[in-house]
Amino acid sequence: MLAYLLRRLTLVVPTIFVALIVVFLLLRLIPGDPALMQVGDLNDLSALEEARRNLGLDRSIPEQFLIWMGDVLRGNLGTSIKSGEPVIDMILRSFPVTAQVVLLATFLASCVALPGGLLAAWRQNSRFDIAVVAFAALCLSVPGFWLALLLLTLFGVILGWLPTVGYVSIADDPGRGLLYLIMPVLALTMNELAALTRMSRSSTIDVMRLEFVTNARAKGLPQRTVMWKHVFPNAFAPTLTVIGLLLGHLLSGVVVIETMFSLPGIGRLMVNGIFMRDYPVVQGVLLFSVFLTISINVIIDLLYPVFDPRVRL
Repeated sequence: MLAYLLRRLTLVVPTIFVALIVVFLLLRLIPGDPALMQVGDLNDLSALEEARRNLGLDRSIPEQFLIWMGDVLRGNLGTSIKSGEPVIDMILRSFPVTAQVVLLATFLASCVALPGGLLAAWRQNSRFDIAVVAFAALCLSVPGFWLALLLLTLFGVILGWLPTVGYVSIADDPGRGLLYLIMPVLALTMNELAALTRMSRSSTIDVMRLEFVTNARAKGLPQRTVMWKHVFPNAFAPTLTVIGLLLGHLLSGVVVIETMFSLPGIGRLMVNGIFMRDYPVVQGVLLFSVFLTISINVIIDLLYPVFDPRVRL
């Protein structure tokens, strides 16, 4: 296990280095001058030059990259141009909001999709299987932002059951906090259901055709025992991969949902940073998302042998 973990971490290093280069160069391609955004007066050339020196923009691109990479290795993601607050503090304050929405959505989607896909595969070509496949196709075809608009209109405007704007932390008020999370979590859950259900169903069908399942049935084991003790553990590994991919995708791509529901998460933090040309904030959020995605992938790899003993580290 330790040797495998070390090999995985060795592969992670070049991935992170490439991500650093891509994030740094992408931010330099965005139109606009952060120094001008900070000064706000195009005619004050001396103040503009001073701001560019303070931000390090008067140096060459390679020098800027080396300085920034050195700060990142020391755990310093820079300081916000607009607020003057350390970027790492802004991310740590916003990330719990995003984590609550993403983890709750992934948990609910898994609780529905895994047994639904398993039962659909068990009763393949039945009415239940057709209904599950049709529901998954419907969830896959509905855009997340459109579903969020429907939820806002129905439950927030027409019925008035749920709040549409603002956010209350669960730690401060659990009851009101859950009310503010219902619609964002539901919007993300519907999108995740499709991928998880389809993968759970297809992987279960593949495992049911293997010889050891036929052997278990030949021994006279009940169908439920065969499904839960023999089929499900072996069919769960591909679904686990999808769960890991969805977690990484949602943690970095929850921008639309957070913007529509006014959630102060890292997605909205990055959008505000882009609008204000706040380089350090955008770079910090992108790099933080890359670290999270890589960490999730490593964890998923380490969990494979738990569900599939055929996988050897």
